[in-house]
Amino acid sequence: MNKELTKNFASGHSACAGCAFPTIVRTILAESPDPVVVSNATGCLEVTSTLYPYTAWKNSYIHSAFENASATISGVERAYKALAKKGKMKKKIKFVVFGGDGGTYDIGLQSLSGALERGHDFLYVVYDNGGYMNTGNQRSSATPYGAATETTPDGKESFGKVEMRKNLMEIVNAHHIKYAAQANVAYLADLKKKAKKAFETEGPVFLSVFSPCTNNWKFPTSQYVAIAKLATETNFWPLYEIEDGKYKINWSTENPKPIEEFLKTQGRFKHLFSEKNKGVIPEMQRILNDEWNRLAEKNNLHSV
Repeated sequence: MNKELTKNFASGHSACAGCAFPTIVRTILAESPDPVVVSNATGCLEVTSTLYPYTAWKNSYIHSAFENASATISGVERAYKALAKKGKMKKKIKFVVFGGDGGTYDIGLQSLSGALERGHDFLYVVYDNGGYMNTGNQRSSATPYGAATETTPDGKESFGKVEMRKNLMEIVNAHHIKYAAQANVAYLADLKKKAKKAFETEGPVFLSVFSPCTNNWKFPTSQYVAIAKLATETNFWPLYEIEDGKYKINWSTENPKPIEEFLKTQGRFKHLFSEKNKGVIPEMQRILNDEWNRLAEKNNLHSV
């Protein structure tokens, strides 16, 4: 493996075969020209990369609780600035948080919001796999409408999760930060570009990266890139940036694939193809079209 990619995160970890976040972590950290300090919220990434007494992390690393990874990096970043002001720190250092959607959309949202509002100089990365995967696939507010999880099962009275996903990008943008972007592990050139821009931007920045979960989405380990690609080709997971409040869509097509193409690849959606749930997929497509149209309007508003 390329030494540049493994300079911060080694191959010695226990992530599932077909898991996306090792690629996400390596790709993002490789774009930092400076040493990094990582605060990692409890979750799949933390558990699989820090099996005591071993660690896959080759940079400075702090394991934080679910709820306080952003608060942890805030303290470290301010301590660094104080020491630099006194001349005790000469190196330039980058500060990064990694969290899953449970530790970002839900449990850690207050910590993230506070750090963004205070203006700390750090990059927050959420690897979004749409649920609490480390503890057995419970629903989170990032879980898609219609998905079956351990806490939103398909059954006689339900078709899975009945609520829409939380739009975290809009919540983050409401803090008026300089840069936020949505990326996808299947589009590494785009992810690299966004990570580089994030590291070059002073102040709080945010990356939301699509991260398929082979174990709980129930698909073959070899298919994670193909499924991630379908997420963008169906407009389920658009690639876009918000820079100084201006929206820019990075990938689009005049003929997006129907959402069925994405859904049929995963066991968590197989119940939606039954006769009793025949109305759910059209409703999912309507929701998806509405969300895309809202994003396209914002993109066109800021196009020159």
